[in-house]
Amino acid sequence: MARSTDFLAFAHIGDLHLTTAEADNARDLRTILQRLRERQELDFVFLPGDNADNGTPEQYRLLRQALADFPLPVAVITGDHDMEGGDLGPFYAVLQVPRLPYGKDVGGLRCLFLDMCGPGSGGPDFRLGAEQVQWLERELLAATRQERQCVVFMHSYPADLRGPGEAERVARLLHEGPVRLVEIGHTHYNELAHDGGALYAACRSTGQIEEGGAGFALVTVDGQAVSWRFRELHEEGPWVQITAPGDVRLNAAGAVEGDDCRALVLAAAAVDSCEWRADEGPWWLMQPLGEGRYRGDRPVPAGTRCLQVRVRDVQGGEDRDEVTLLGERPALAAPEHWGSDHSQLGEWPAKGVLGTQLGPNRNGRKW
Repeated sequence: MARSTDFLAFAHIGDLHLTTAEADNARDLRTILQRLRERQELDFVFLPGDNADNGTPEQYRLLRQALADFPLPVAVITGDHDMEGGDLGPFYAVLQVPRLPYGKDVGGLRCLFLDMCGPGSGGPDFRLGAEQVQWLERELLAATRQERQCVVFMHSYPADLRGPGEAERVARLLHEGPVRLVEIGHTHYNELAHDGGALYAACRSTGQIEEGGAGFALVTVDGQAVSWRFRELHEEGPWVQITAPGDVRLNAAGAVEGDDCRALVLAAAAVDSCEWRADEGPWWLMQPLGEGRYRGDRPVPAGTRCLQVRVRDVQGGEDRDEVTLLGERPALAAPEHWGSDHSQLGEWPAKGVLGTQLGPNRNGRKW
């Protein structure tokens, strides 16, 4: 079965901070890309900025070489380290990526890619500038009129914007607009925050890591449900992720009664079985739909608190995922806390979120 139009799946690789080809982060990037290169289940791979640690042409050439024969689309945006030389000339000249901002229709959603750095003076002088803010406002208004959902990609939280009035205005646009998810980098650590309007998801960096190991996040938006999970490179074998219904902590709208259980499986070896169950009930086989997608053969029972899916491959590898369907939904944050980490969900080991906030935003080195 062909992928439905309301399904988005992408991989998020954290800030690269590339310096030399022999450095650990360059090696880890090559390993991640090798893991992802055959993953036709994904719409694209996202790089959230800070691609080159010093913004030099030589460092960008390392990334371009790594991506030279990579078969999946890659969306690359800017970070403060990309502006270390004072402008984004090398970023665009070497990488040959589309000029930011731009929008793209993927999986039935409108994906919006922003530049928080070019309008600033360099470093963490995060700004969008008047033209880009107006562009974002027009895009969100058009999506609202068309009853379409959006995913926004930017380097950091809107709260970090320093342009006059930008932090408050952009946070309000995202909170009140048709935005399901905002994917960011910059923090260096995994973090999930929901302000009652939009879910913010920050991915651990690939270079300059202060917590855990390198890896990447798998992100899906399936209808109204958002799912997010990070996995380190040492974790091998199949990967299963429940795409719908969504976990109540990540989705302000909550589960829809009568939903089927749906999941995405990434596996190098052939899948032997994919099963789901509600709470402690029996395991039921899921039906393969193609492109790594699976669906349960009956609706999720009303009143289910925990939904689990497990997958096994022919080599004996196994993985499990679970979502909580009943519980406290993300609270509506006060307007002064919209677009920030104030409503971060804290430690969540199953998602790869350690809750340490070890990075330049909070408890770590300033780099």
